[in-house]
Amino acid sequence: MDIALEQPARARLVTGEEREVPVPATLRYASTDPLAVYIDFPGEVSLDGRGATWTFARGLLETGLRGPAGDGDVHIWPCGDERTVVELHSPYGMALLQFDTGALQRFLLRTYAVVASGEEDLEAVVERGLSALFDGV
Repeated sequence: MDIALEQPARARLVTGEEREVPVPATLRYASTDPLAVYIDFPGEVSLDGRGATWTFARGLLETGLRGPAGDGDVHIWPCGDERTVVELHSPYGMALLQFDTGALQRFLLRTYAVVASGEEDLEAVVERGLSALFDGV
């Protein structure tokens, strides 16, 4: 059975003026893609007005809650006991967001209740990825 989770989350965008601007976000997880988590941002906070979704490894979120983690487009690290920083890089620039650590931890625990760590069906994930890659070839 396919299970999907969604959890609203409040993020704070740290600006160049060292101000924090509230940003609505939705954390998502799907049992059909058990290694990934998603953060959705609505159109009113994206550059093109259409919204944006960031996808990264569930393991990266777990590691980033304990200490600095990530390379490439997504970096995550704790900022004190109550906040976690998520740094997102795109061709258009970089966004530095702070989330409540407790909210991220609760979300992560909910994902592990759906698909436990180490219980991911990697064969199905690879098959879906290859199908998407070679679809129409």
